[in-house]
Amino acid sequence: MYVAALRMDLHISQSASLKHRRSVVRHLVETSRHRFGVSAAEVDPHDLWQRAAIGFAAVASTPTHAEHLVGQAERFVWSHPEVEVLSSERGWVELD
Repeated sequence: MYVAALRMDLHISQSASLKHRRSVVRHLVETSRHRFGVSAAEVDPHDLWQRAAIGFAAVASTPTHAEHLVGQAERFVWSHPEVEVLSSERGWVELD
């Protein structure tokens, strides 16, 4: 079992309220879940109206497939017109 993780820190410059920011983040999270089969959640900061961080995880039988799944989610976020990606960090979850 292989688990790939991805954290993306975002700036949503067009957002003028928490409500708008939440709608953009919700769209990214829900679409990624349904389209790519990854787990996704907003992870930080919850109270800033132009900043967000989203975490993604993929579990697969091969490392290549896990990497492919998080890669698809990452490309989707990068392509979103309302979002500027400030940083993107990938890693692997090790199990004993």
